Amino acid sequence: MSSVTTSTASSMSRSSSADPSGCELPSEPVTFSFATTDDARRIHRIVEAAYRAIGEDAGWTTESHLLAGQRTDLAEITELINSPAGGLLTARQGGQIVGSCELQRHEDHAYFGMFAVDPRVQATGLGNLLLARAEQLARQDWGLTEMRLTVIACRSELIAWYRRRGFRPTGATSQFPYDNPRFGLPRVEGLYFREFSKAL
Repeated sequence: MSSVTTSTASSMSRSSSADPSGCELPSEPVTFSFATTDDARRIHRIVEAAYRAIGEDAGWTTESHLLAGQRTDLAEITELINSPAGGLLTARQGGQIVGSCELQRHEDHAYFGMFAVDPRVQATGLGNLLLARAEQLARQDWGLTEMRLTVIACRSELIAWYRRRGFRPTGATSQFPYDNPRFGLPRVEGLYFREFSKAL
């Protein structure tokens, strides 16, 4: 898929209750396109940094206090890139990938997942832009009227971020794959996912 659009992060305002950061909104244009297999390693590095970084390298989206090990691997990234129902949508600045998300087309909704922004530029408005572009694509290009996603239930800060952007719980839950180290090594018991939905 080759849909490409350009936007400017500075065109979006950010309230004081948004992501915890004092960063300025970037003025450099942001472009969006679906990833190719040449992008797999860069996306993998960003996803691991966003979800597993610790200490000074960690952004506010890290899950390292809940999960050790990997968040994903190159095989899964490649599978998602080549998905016939969607792919990995990327955000780029200066030709460099700075964020990505999984976007899949289902019969009655779009699924949004594996959302990752490089920790070095988190809370600058890039996440807002990437989510907005994914919603626009699902609505205008795919003709869908609903987007769904899942979040680990104890990620209260991340859930609050999604709720501020219009997502609401559906009541559906699913268990974390404790028996599959491909998705991480749990540090705590009782992890599970909550599903959220937004009308597009």
